[in-house]
Amino acid sequence: MGHLTAIVLGSAAGGGFPQWNCRCSVCRLAWAGDARVRPRTQASLAISANGEDWILANASPDLPEQLRRTSVLHPRGTVRTSPIKAVVLTGAEIDQVTGLLSLRERQPFALYATGETLALIRHNSVFDALSADVVIRHRIVPRVPFALPGGLQAELFEVPGKAPLYVEGDDPATAIETGGTVGAEFVAGARRILFIPGAAAVNAQIRERMARADLLFFDGTLYRDDEMIAAGTGTKTGRRMGHISINGVDGSLDALAGLAARRIYIHINNTNPILVDGSAERARVTSKGWEIAEDGFEVSL
Repeated sequence: MGHLTAIVLGSAAGGGFPQWNCRCSVCRLAWAGDARVRPRTQASLAISANGEDWILANASPDLPEQLRRTSVLHPRGTVRTSPIKAVVLTGAEIDQVTGLLSLRERQPFALYATGETLALIRHNSVFDALSADVVIRHRIVPRVPFALPGGLQAELFEVPGKAPLYVEGDDPATAIETGGTVGAEFVAGARRILFIPGAAAVNAQIRERMARADLLFFDGTLYRDDEMIAAGTGTKTGRRMGHISINGVDGSLDALAGLAARRIYIHINNTNPILVDGSAERARVTSKGWEIAEDGFEVSL
């Protein structure tokens, strides 16, 4: 016990990369098969402390593809079985929960999420396909540790963010700290992994928690706050979407400088130039000690 493994099932933001309807300068490279970029599915991790029992951190719409290409998650043993023992959710955005519907074949597993996230799932009857007698839902109180199968310990903690897009309203608060947007900490022995795929800011409490981590997966949605506006793909800034940018004043690159943890950007939007090998933006990020998540990337501690 104490051995901790994380597999990046998906590394892109909502919509994946390339996005199905996008021909921004970065997506055009992917559609053309340019070797400087590699396709990515939507962000999720698989985590295990024993190599047998696996926990999913978020369940993206791309989950079936992600499972097919990740051999340790393939069924084994009896006719109907799976090494996936639980799913931990960091929110109820479409790209965090839709994959649950691909796990509806009466396979037992546990679902762990905050009350806010579980309420949104409960109010959408399509998730009743996950029968309550098979998939047990556990309401997690932020900052209270809980046990996961396979010897893992975990904790959810609030991060600045906003409500999911489909319930946000016309003028949403974009940096509130509630159970609606959380990070997840996974612990085995003395090893700690933090997974924060969405955050509008970094506060002192989050920074203190990061200082104890061995491995950090952090929100890399946009390189610059007005990136989607400049690319012509949207009208919202990163802050409006509840995401801190990598570069710029109060960007994560400066806010998280000096951390001892291994640092990996994940949940990367299709417009983000760090997706391009050899780009100036990618070079700057890696020069600061950061890595860029790719699908299938595996880390063992």
